Amino acid sequence: MSATRRLQKELLKLQEHLPPGISLVQADNFETWLMDIKVLDDNPLYRGDTYRLKFHFSSSYPIEAPEVTFITSPTTPKIPMHPHVYSNGIICLDLLDRQGWSPVHNVESVCMSLQSMLTGNEKNERPPGDADFVKSNRRRPRDISFYFHDEKV
Repeated sequence: MSATRRLQKELLKLQEHLPPGISLVQADNFETWLMDIKVLDDNPLYRGDTYRLKFHFSSSYPIEAPEVTFITSPTTPKIPMHPHVYSNGIICLDLLDRQGWSPVHNVESVCMSLQSMLTGNEKNERPPGDADFVKSNRRRPRDISFYFHDEKV
């Protein structure tokens, strides 16, 4: 199935029903979509905040993971503080990694995973080396190989 056909199906489903705390902001084409997410529990780190996600799809989607980053906008002025979210919006999440991605995932499941990741966070901090990473990284998120702490060595 082509990326466009898959995304058309996903878009129709999202337009019919979105999980609580997830909003479709823009899906004018089948290359870039914008979604807003809110943390639904009473986590004091994110209470009342909405965060914008930018999804960039390659022609190999859903075989290849979309590039997903947090971005700022006039209505979503902050990147969430989280030990797996860099200050430039790049997300270190195995689901978005080449090895962790599966075509069974979709935009909705990615948004829900990120909601869950924020919900469970208790640390108001950035990943170690955030400033150096943001300053020196010139790679696209999909080209970064993160080391996940739960990997077996």
